[in-house]
Amino acid sequence: MSSQRRLQRTRNEILDCAWTLVSERGAEVSLAEIGKAAGISRQSVYDHFGSRGGLILALVRRTDDRLDIKARLHQAFDEADPFERLQRVIDVWLGFVQEIYPVATDLIRLRSTDEAASMAWEDRMSELRGWLHELTLSLDTDGALQEAWTAKTASEYLWASFSVQTWGLLTADCGWSPDYASETLKRTICQALLVRGSFGK
Repeated sequence: MSSQRRLQRTRNEILDCAWTLVSERGAEVSLAEIGKAAGISRQSVYDHFGSRGGLILALVRRTDDRLDIKARLHQAFDEADPFERLQRVIDVWLGFVQEIYPVATDLIRLRSTDEAASMAWEDRMSELRGWLHELTLSLDTDGALQEAWTAKTASEYLWASFSVQTWGLLTADCGWSPDYASETLKRTICQALLVRGSFGK
C-alpha cells in the first residue's frame, strides 16, 4: 500500500471515530478524546487536520462521501419528469438528514459560540444551496415552477423547508413519525413550488 493510501486510511479511521464520539457525546469532544478513541495521540490528530476546525470540516465532508449524497442527488436530478425529480431529491435529502441528525443538530447548536462548528456547517450548507439552485433552474427550464418563484427564491425556500432544523421541529418537537414528516414535506413543497400540471396526475 502506498504512503498516500495509508495516510488516507488513517485519516478516515480518525474521522469515523470522531463521528461515533460526536454522535454519542456532542460536537464539543476534544482532539485528545478523538485521538484516544482512534488509538493515537492528540498531536497526531492535529498533524492530520491542522486544527479542531479542520477536523470538523473534514468530518462532515467525509460523511457526505460515505453516504454518497452528491451522487445520489445528481441521480435524482436526472429524472425527466419535474414532479418525480423534485420528489426524489426530497426523498434523498431527508434520508440523509436522518443519518446525520445527531451530529448536525449539535453543529447547529454550537454555531454561535464555536467558530469551527460554524465554518463546517456553512461549508456544507453553501454546497447544498448550490445543488438546490441547480435543481430549481432545471424545474424553471421545464416550465414547472409557479410564476411567483425564481429559480433562486425557489431553491432558498426548498433549502429552508427541508432543513435539519425543520426536520427536528417536526419529528422531535412535534412528535411526527419520520414517514409522516417526509410525506407531508414532499406534498407541501411540491404544492408550493410546482405548477398544477406538474403533479396533478
